[in-house]
Amino acid sequence: MNVYHDLNNLPAFNNAVITIGSFDGVHQGHQKILEQVKALSKVKNGESVVITFHPHPRLVIYPNDTSLQLITTIEEKIALLRKYEVDNLVVVPFSKTFSQLKADEYIEQFLLDKFHPVAIVIGYDHHFGANRQGDINYLRWYAEIGQYEVHEISKQEIDELAISSSKIRKALLSSQIKKATQLLGHYFTLTGTVVHGQKIGTKIGFPTANLEINDAHKLIPPDGIYAVYVHHQQQRYKGMLYIGKRPSVGKELTRTIEVNIFNFSKNIYGDKLTLELVDFVREDQKFESLDQLSQQLKLDEKHTIDCLQYEESLTETVMTARQPEVAVVILNYNGKYYLEQFLPSLLKTTYANYKVYVADNGSSDTSQDLIQTQFPEVIWVDLKENHGFAQGYNLALQQVKSDYYVLLNSDVEVTPNWIAPIIELMERDRTVAACQPKILSFHQKNHFEYAGAAGGWLDYLGYPFCKGRIFQKVERDKGQYDTTQEIFWASGAAMFIRANLFHDIGGFDGSYFAHLEEIDLCWRLKRAGYKIMVRPKSVVYHVGGGTLSYENPQKTYLNFRNSLFTLVKNESISKLIWLIPLRLLLDGLAGVMFLMKGQFKNTGAIVKAHWHFFPKIIALLAQRKIVLEYIEKTSISKAPNQTAQLKGSIVWQYYIQRKRYFKNLTTK
Repeated sequence: MNVYHDLNNLPAFNNAVITIGSFDGVHQGHQKILEQVKALSKVKNGESVVITFHPHPRLVIYPNDTSLQLITTIEEKIALLRKYEVDNLVVVPFSKTFSQLKADEYIEQFLLDKFHPVAIVIGYDHHFGANRQGDINYLRWYAEIGQYEVHEISKQEIDELAISSSKIRKALLSSQIKKATQLLGHYFTLTGTVVHGQKIGTKIGFPTANLEINDAHKLIPPDGIYAVYVHHQQQRYKGMLYIGKRPSVGKELTRTIEVNIFNFSKNIYGDKLTLELVDFVREDQKFESLDQLSQQLKLDEKHTIDCLQYEESLTETVMTARQPEVAVVILNYNGKYYLEQFLPSLLKTTYANYKVYVADNGSSDTSQDLIQTQFPEVIWVDLKENHGFAQGYNLALQQVKSDYYVLLNSDVEVTPNWIAPIIELMERDRTVAACQPKILSFHQKNHFEYAGAAGGWLDYLGYPFCKGRIFQKVERDKGQYDTTQEIFWASGAAMFIRANLFHDIGGFDGSYFAHLEEIDLCWRLKRAGYKIMVRPKSVVYHVGGGTLSYENPQKTYLNFRNSLFTLVKNESISKLIWLIPLRLLLDGLAGVMFLMKGQFKNTGAIVKAHWHFFPKIIALLAQRKIVLEYIEKTSISKAPNQTAQLKGSIVWQYYIQRKRYFKNLTTK
């Protein structure tokens, strides 16, 4: 995050999406606004810019008002905004001169000249300019001149912000530290400089670092002992905080803030410390002697250690509860090169409760030697021979016990936090059967990847396509599909699926060998009433075509054959009567297109696919009964889930209406 304190030295922001506010505490309500701003900046292919003021405007406009109590100092606010991954923070030096800008001047000289925003995210009650002349309607009136959009934060959200801030202050002022933490979404902090004290703590065996808080308006919790984490030079320690006037050592009119850092002996005078308050231990009290104080501090130390250990165990328990077991299973066939290249990124995954399996489809290269020597933590599953993608996974997953399976291609590079967002979604919504991340191209990381992109759809005639990829047209990723949404099918390149459902719904159809087996599987799950989702917060990069190029005749054969298989197994008989002949005709047109391109082998592959389809029709019709039994056994709804199925023809919209991008499609 870039931080700017001088309005005269701001860079030329690229498509700035700005929001303006105090953001005191950067609590959970503020965090929602930050997410909105960041998401919008991606859509606009720009930068997120948070504008705040220092000192607080109230201190300038009402200098005699001493009632202001800030949850965060400007230093703490900057640290929190950095944590929440804002692109830019501009700290505006607030002055009387600035406060007297007219509303027009505020917009023209401040917002437009300094930021050139493409969008402003602002509260319905936001006022600006001298005597609070300007409001959101004024901003909207100026929008055409300024060439920006105004996105209103609703009354409900603004009210929630105010309520949250009040509740946080009330909790802190009554020593309800855990409640404040819950409302904030992070620990309340005290940041200051270590200064010299009277060294009484050292005399009684509890040396302390005295903290000087430089902001007189920083909210300080009531007197007493607190369990804290202490941050010094990027290291975290456990500690016991005292706030009070030290009644046991004489008359002390000034409150002190001092912390005993456990197992710590460095000289840190003049250094900055940040304390995270974890829990309240006891109120301040007066003791008759230093010996009595020392004995009580020993008890306090034990209580503090217990509090911090409980916090850590609680965090561990919560994390374990939120982190069910995940098995990442890579199907490998002579893929040593990809394993060597992409396993390191996979093994850096931040999710705690996961295991990596490589299921080998009878490779003849030295993949096994690589795993055993360089990646001993990876579990090797030997399938002896090449069963193809579909049956290979069926056999491999029979040997893997887990809560969730992640079917991951060997040519995929993952990001560190790619698992947690999807598992969080699936744990929260038990009707989500399968989910995929956003899949971008490894070679063009600002473009979607052919095999999955931002989630699979199906049209009325059974043709698959993706948000971000229609036929051969692949879009650039500008954040336009960054919303978690239902899709029709999740890509087999990176598919998360509930382990029990994979088996209960019948797994993949092993006869497919490869290609479209994930669509058949997801279609069955949707017929059972489940959701298939895309979670763009999770991102992976796919090489694509690592086994077969996208226009390889063998791939063409499998795609056309398996597409017909999928239709016969999942569509109604009444629809199949006219759909199959139409599909055969359209397939024939595709064959002509290949001929015109000189791709004669692909035309032959379509003929071969049809030739192999006809003898299978009777068997496929019989298989429909087995599929129906699986669906009835797992069903959670009487009606199938048809979300993300295009009501019209993607072929018509793409080739005749020339709609090349998902956003232009008529989807209803």
